[in-house]
Amino acid sequence: MAVSFLLSPEQEQLKAAARGFAAEHLRGLAAAVRAEPDPLTRAMLARPVIEKAVGLGFLKGLVPAPFGGSASSGVDAAIFIEEWAVHSPDLTISLAGPLIALAPVYEAGTPEQVQRFVAPFLADSGAPLAAMAFSEPEGSANFDAPTGTRTTATPDGDDYVINGRKAWASHLSGWDGDGPDLMTIVCRAPGGVSLIVAEREHLAGHVEVEEHYDLPGLRGCLTSRVRLHDVRVPRANLLGSEGQGVALTRNAFLPSGASIGIFAVAAMRGAFDIALRFATTETRGGAVPIIDHQAVSDVLADAKGKIEAVRLLTWRALDAVMSQHPAAPELALHAKVFGSETGVEVLNDLVKLVGVTAYDEAFPIVEYLHEALAYPVIEGSNIGVRRRQLQDLLRTPGYDPLAASGMG
Repeated sequence: MAVSFLLSPEQEQLKAAARGFAAEHLRGLAAAVRAEPDPLTRAMLARPVIEKAVGLGFLKGLVPAPFGGSASSGVDAAIFIEEWAVHSPDLTISLAGPLIALAPVYEAGTPEQVQRFVAPFLADSGAPLAAMAFSEPEGSANFDAPTGTRTTATPDGDDYVINGRKAWASHLSGWDGDGPDLMTIVCRAPGGVSLIVAEREHLAGHVEVEEHYDLPGLRGCLTSRVRLHDVRVPRANLLGSEGQGVALTRNAFLPSGASIGIFAVAAMRGAFDIALRFATTETRGGAVPIIDHQAVSDVLADAKGKIEAVRLLTWRALDAVMSQHPAAPELALHAKVFGSETGVEVLNDLVKLVGVTAYDEAFPIVEYLHEALAYPVIEGSNIGVRRRQLQDLLRTPGYDPLAASGMG
């Protein structure tokens, strides 16, 4: 049988390894992050944990095998992300920067570019960071419009000189304010919107941190607004050709967009465990645990069904993205939109099940709600970007609604 929903022995081992690492390192990190008020200080708490993860090969697990990593399928990535994100989605996002920043390198990079740009993320030590410098403070939903991308790349001899402001991508500032190891910059060159890769040596001294955002959820992500001033990058670091950046950028957000479905699953899973334990142990002054009431069990049953549905949809979407299946764009969009909005819906229902106790910052379910609220707006907001992309897909001449499922 060609289709199986059973995990292979290797995937069971991956799940166990990821779960063990999360139990040993991420639970304590998440508690420390919650206790630290300063956004920069709490983000720095992740560095030693990322170093441990890199040493154990987890970062290589986000780099596809054809490019030197160990990621063999989208389901592998989904298993790993879920086990970590249920405890610390912010650290998981920080580690997963290469998932999006390197995607256009895989698609359009020359063999020399691929080898050079991927190499830092195949390391066995350190805490290498990558960032996709896409969003700008004024908004980027219309980045492909004539004035939509404001960051400029001006040719100067054998180089481009890049100037502009970027925001929202995790670790734009790097650990020390001089930028990450690799930054894939969406900018406007003479030939149109383009992607240029800046390495650490090009960024150092040319990144001005304007603000580290203090986020209500995903609080351990180092999320900043930066100004790039006179970043000099060799023309040889242009991906593809000038003007190819619109298509490359949209494709780059397929894996990260699809992965939002798994982040939503992780939030729902964590909150469900809390709500189920609450329902089976609390009477709220009555004679029996509240799960004995039909209304409570209905909420839990509906939530569990939605968790399973989003998980399987996202597995399919990430598998299609990793294998470059023609259905990948549509499935990734559904995983992003349906997954993130279902996550908010389920979290809201579980909060109502617990009642006013859930509104206490000391009660653990509220943290999952803060995280779930981020997922409809990060990696391309559902209204400003993702639903528009679905609209374009649905009105494409010859669109087959059965094709994505394989039933066309």
